[in-house]
Amino acid sequence: MQVKHLLLIAIFALTAACSSNETISENLGEAELYRQAQADLDNKSFTSAINKLKALESRYPFGRFAEQAQLELIYAYYRNTEPEAARSSAERFIRLHPQHPSVDYAYYLKGLASFDQDRGLLARFLPLDMTKRDPGAARDSFNEFAQLTTRFPNSRYSPDAKARMVYLRNLLAANEIHVADYYLRRQAYVAAANRGRYVVENFQGTPAVGDGLAVMTEAYQRLGLEELASTSLETLKLNYPQHPSLEEGEFVPRQEEADNRSWLSRATLGLIDTENKAPDRSQSNRDVVRQYENAAQDLPDELRPVLREAETEAAKEEQSEDRSWWSYLTFGLFD
Repeated sequence: MQVKHLLLIAIFALTAACSSNETISENLGEAELYRQAQADLDNKSFTSAINKLKALESRYPFGRFAEQAQLELIYAYYRNTEPEAARSSAERFIRLHPQHPSVDYAYYLKGLASFDQDRGLLARFLPLDMTKRDPGAARDSFNEFAQLTTRFPNSRYSPDAKARMVYLRNLLAANEIHVADYYLRRQAYVAAANRGRYVVENFQGTPAVGDGLAVMTEAYQRLGLEELASTSLETLKLNYPQHPSLEEGEFVPRQEEADNRSWLSRATLGLIDTENKAPDRSQSNRDVVRQYENAAQDLPDELRPVLREAETEAAKEEQSEDRSWWSYLTFGLFD
């Protein structure tokens, strides 16, 4: 079925491209041009309606249908699945006519254009998880609907805008949880904890708050911050006792603990562990080395051969201690 849908989309796109070459007569008056544009809108010929509305605005910029043509051009772009053009036209109308009786409609269409920006023809027929998509358009739509409901609380479009804002808020919160899960998989536990806390603090009332507490609990446990992990877990148990991360009251991490062993250690089930500890490169270690080097420079000349001999012996002993039996067996090829 999806292949058939894609073919239909391609046919519609080709049809729209062919119809965009329509020629508009120069002899059409303002009223006739507006009437034909209205007829195209009624027949859902949005590309043809766009061409006529643009012609009407350019030929009669101060005519009695000019403002209405600008407003309906926003709608035509929106219905023709051109969200960027619809938003641009809406912004222009709001800037030119801030006191227009129907300016709230321009705000509403602007929010709708952003709302549907990621919901094109493909999204209607393919199983896409909108919470995993780029949240930029959803965030823009939420802000634009918020402007409408704030400036025009009694607008006829405010109830629908508020309902869409609830959906968008849930979507944005779920997207934050997906990002937090990614950080958990990458062992970026501080970033994961911050994302979880952001959801808890800024998206109260959404279903994702429980997930945010679970992320915080897991991240704090991985970081060894037992007090913070305990506080997050108790809050999770108190407010979301049925959360999937709780099994019989016990917390179950979303991600398995990372295995940082070498490939050879994993392949041999730990029988051959060639993991080497990273050298200590802390500031205190560097200070100790610097003090040693300064003291060595101040030694009398008669003691310098003794120092060099002692350093040579120490280096040999350190190298001998660091080498594993696997290193000896393979003549150091896997060091």
